[in-house]
Amino acid sequence: MSFATMKKNRNKSLESLIKETEKINSPSFGNGDDDRFWRTALDKSGNGYAVIRFLPAPTGEDVPWVRTFNHGFQGPGGWYIENSLTTLGQKDPVSEYNTSLWNSGIEANKDIARKQKRRLTYISNVYIVKDPSNPENEGTVRLFKYGKKIFDKVNDMMNPSFEDETPRNPFDLWEGANFKMKIRKVDGFSNYDKSEFDNSAPLLEDDDKMEEIWKTQHSLQEFLAPEHFKSYNDLKVKLDKILGTATVPTVAGEPSPKLADPPFDGGKPFTPTEAAQPYVPPTAENEDEEGLNYFSKLAATA
Repeated sequence: MSFATMKKNRNKSLESLIKETEKINSPSFGNGDDDRFWRTALDKSGNGYAVIRFLPAPTGEDVPWVRTFNHGFQGPGGWYIENSLTTLGQKDPVSEYNTSLWNSGIEANKDIARKQKRRLTYISNVYIVKDPSNPENEGTVRLFKYGKKIFDKVNDMMNPSFEDETPRNPFDLWEGANFKMKIRKVDGFSNYDKSEFDNSAPLLEDDDKMEEIWKTQHSLQEFLAPEHFKSYNDLKVKLDKILGTATVPTVAGEPSPKLADPPFDGGKPFTPTEAAQPYVPPTAENEDEEGLNYFSKLAATA
């Protein structure tokens, strides 16, 4: 798709993005040392400020974000930090195990499931408009990893709640809006409630320069490539090792085994030798309840 075609069809793009958010609202990846990713620098108080612009879908791709899930927690056998196969719409052993814990009806088991719940992450391309802590980042295109709180603000802009508000596409280069990141430390975690979109305006006044920016974006679909995910059986073996349970042998090509319900001892809830502890990456936004809702829906339909 050419830049001119993208500009001509951008109104249709908003319609398609709204449909994508509807899919999400109906019933991640560790970037490590990947310098393509940008994050807001925080001061000693845990506060941070920057201005970014969400960019349209990269050339050859249809949606300007990807949604990923991962798990991170500690058990008796060490840490479990893996991308979840639910990202690809496939069964994942941790999600199945958490579902069995939730379905037990025991509150202690539900607590374990909460600690082991999958973490939701979005990835988009952004243009760094202002980065006071690292001004050398300004004017660059970077990948940005964010959570449900920020995505809700993106969604609210495309799907406003009130009839006097006009739907806007925050990813549009001409009629989108800069996003002002305002981060505060609240109860020990980064809080994004004060973050907001500015008034709609072109990113730049020069279409040629905006085309250059558009062409320098990074692929998003690469984060959904199979090589980023281990097989169900490999994940099951690792999960059993972390939890200190026996692995059920499987044969390649055969259906994955169904996880047994958590064992009970005299009516007491089963818990690992050491209670699983949640893994909280430095950039985590610990406000996401989607995993808990996921388990609840599965329990309700079981």
